[in-house]
Amino acid sequence: MLERIIPASGEKMPVIGMGTWQSLNISGAGALQNAAQVVEAWAGAGGRLIDSSPMYGKAEEVIGQVTEGQPFADRLFYATKVWTTGAKEGLAQMEDSFRKMKRQTIDLMQIHNLVDWKTHLPQLRRWKEEGRIRYIGITHYTDASHEELRRIIEQEPLDFVQFNYSLLNRHAEQFLLPVAQDKGVATLINRPFGEGHLLKLLVGKKLPEWVTAQGIQSWPDCILRYIIANPAVTCVIPATSVPEHALNNAQSGAGLIPDEAFCKRLVAYIKEVL
Repeated sequence: MLERIIPASGEKMPVIGMGTWQSLNISGAGALQNAAQVVEAWAGAGGRLIDSSPMYGKAEEVIGQVTEGQPFADRLFYATKVWTTGAKEGLAQMEDSFRKMKRQTIDLMQIHNLVDWKTHLPQLRRWKEEGRIRYIGITHYTDASHEELRRIIEQEPLDFVQFNYSLLNRHAEQFLLPVAQDKGVATLINRPFGEGHLLKLLVGKKLPEWVTAQGIQSWPDCILRYIIANPAVTCVIPATSVPEHALNNAQSGAGLIPDEAFCKRLVAYIKEVL
């Protein structure tokens, strides 16, 4: 799988990660077994960064359950978030994340949707200095948040910024990605399929021959390759509850990366057909 550099350290990161919003908020033996198959399929194809949050219900706990004892467990890059107000409350929530994910160290701790970020950021920095977490970052999922995300990464030393970006919604392409690249901040891309909305719009629409000529096999594959074609993108985190889809997502990171001309043609085509 293609890897990108985390600017803060030089560490390499595979470009297809895994999100867990809704997909791992599960219970029951059958659902847990399926989740284990999803994570194993993705990790077996080279996936490394798995992203969660206390907001995602049982997702952190499920990550801990399905990775514990697995041969790939210590190879993964564990990312989660603090999502509460108040310093004391933030500390308690983050401690709970360590317990649920069954980790002594969390690779990336992010401030979810910028909730009380000025309160939490000093604690994240302390824990990074102490080695409890390796990287720190901020997140959001709406275009309306991009201006504030941009302002913060221009003013504060951060390792990661996470935000929404897709073939249908390219606001971050000009507004946020270049700034992150200039500031040496790694980027995580959420909502690459627009929470499934983009894929629904493309149902029944055949891939053009000039797309399949690139070795692209499906619309999800096409969308992910478009996103990672941008060199400012460090890692995309699509979520799925289907093992085959998890494998296919990971394999998109090992395919031919489209050039600029292809990407421009694809944008024009999507505008035409949707």
